[in-house]
Amino acid sequence: MEPMDLMHLTLALLALLLTPGPTNTLILLAGNEGGWRRVLALLPVEVTAYLSVIAPLALLADVLAQEIAGLRPVVAILAGLWVFYLAIRLWRPARAAEMAGNVTAARVAVTTLLNPKGLIMGLVLLPAAGATGAAFGLLAGCILLVALLWGGAGVVMRGATPFTPGLPLIRRAAAVWLAGLSIVLLAGGFGAA
Repeated sequence: MEPMDLMHLTLALLALLLTPGPTNTLILLAGNEGGWRRVLALLPVEVTAYLSVIAPLALLADVLAQEIAGLRPVVAILAGLWVFYLAIRLWRPARAAEMAGNVTAARVAVTTLLNPKGLIMGLVLLPAAGATGAAFGLLAGCILLVALLWGGAGVVMRGATPFTPGLPLIRRAAAVWLAGLSIVLLAGGFGAA
């Protein structure tokens, strides 16, 4: 299996990071509650939490590449199935969960550490790109960009009118996005098997 180049890694990271999830929801709420100042204060927390999960996984996968080479397609297939499951969950209407209290750095850190996206990035995407310094720098940049986009959406929603497209439309678009990513992951897993 050929290593993933940085352009494809960027697209895969953005496809995964842009989808609604627990961390993005908190960053959106932070932007809505406290504006840009609050979003900017949470950026280092999110990047650090993600890297704390992803770096050891990606580096371990890279060091043990020969031992786990046979497992990589299985992990890619399982990740594809998980992402497809997330797409289905986003497509179907769900009860809106309201966050109690303000968005804190501790909540963002714990939520990000537990975010399943970290597993997919650490076990599938970064090892496929070689887990190089450039790949980690690209990862950090993608995390920052996506957090700014979600935080900015929260800031914009502070002054939203009743005619602003609602979250159900955003959830459906994210579901389609995730379904596409799952197909890419499944194809890669089955192609390498």
